[in-house]
Amino acid sequence: MDNELKYAVFGAGSWATAIVKMLCENLDEVGWYMRSVYTKEHLLKEQHNPSYLSSVEFNTDKLKISNDFDEIATYADVLIFVIPSAFIFDELKKLTVDIKDKIIVSAVKGIIPESGLLVGEHFHDVYKTPFENIAVIAGPCHAEEVALERLSYLTISCADQEKAQTIADQLSSNYIKTKVSDDVIGTEYAVMLKNIYAIAAGIAHGLGYGDNFQSVLMSNAIREMKRFIKKVHKMKRNINNSAYLGDLLVTGYSVFSRNRMFGNMVGKGYTVKSAQMEMNMVAEGYYATKSAYLLNQKNDKKTQIPIINAVYAILYENKDPKKVFKKLTDKLD
Repeated sequence: MDNELKYAVFGAGSWATAIVKMLCENLDEVGWYMRSVYTKEHLLKEQHNPSYLSSVEFNTDKLKISNDFDEIATYADVLIFVIPSAFIFDELKKLTVDIKDKIIVSAVKGIIPESGLLVGEHFHDVYKTPFENIAVIAGPCHAEEVALERLSYLTISCADQEKAQTIADQLSSNYIKTKVSDDVIGTEYAVMLKNIYAIAAGIAHGLGYGDNFQSVLMSNAIREMKRFIKKVHKMKRNINNSAYLGDLLVTGYSVFSRNRMFGNMVGKGYTVKSAQMEMNMVAEGYYATKSAYLLNQKNDKKTQIPIINAVYAILYENKDPKKVFKKLTDKLD
């Protein structure tokens, strides 16, 4: 593939900022769409994102930053979307140019609530993007560790392995190792589901459960993830690979995990709304929980997903976390 492809990132949060940092290691110019005029102007003046990963300094000569969605979509060949799943539908309404020939990369960790589709499926259905032009970025990789240039690993999934490798090469550096996969749907579901399990881990911690229980919870979570993904997309995959198990573990245990933090607050007695307001960040697992629960409800033969059901009961049915987890403990092994 042409290594002179132009890349652009859509979003201005911590993960978007981290991906721009990775791309700047290898490219002379990176497009960057951000909604906030203030963020754009601050970044151009002070060389850092004022709200996320502010320790990362950018050479702004390498950045083509704009608040115009169409401008950045027109500029780049590879469009990397890092907008939270709850907001991407409305953001995409700003798009009026034809992008069917672009390569779409999802770094969004969830299903689009308005369509009930994975991000890749949404682009295929709405924007006519061929499936071989759709890729997914999976971890395990926290943006905060990218900022610190701590060794991290990424998996790039695409049906076209040449495209996957091209994207992987542009994200690689001395602190980022990459591999490729053809399990686009599986990895996209995995990055969604791991956030739900991280909320469960946080709730357990907030309730006072210890490391012994956490290990059982994560052991059950990876098996539950395997059942769920196999139901929606059956293919040969090793669920113990880092894109699945590795990403689950770091999201469930890391101090940087906003989903674990959110769950921890709920376990300690915060209401869902108060926890969201206190964090002032998006916990993707909140929206993913509803999407995964409803998706499973549509199946004639439902998958056994006791952890997802428990998190759903707490977040959306206002059930007592203590009572819900007491029942959950009898369903785990």
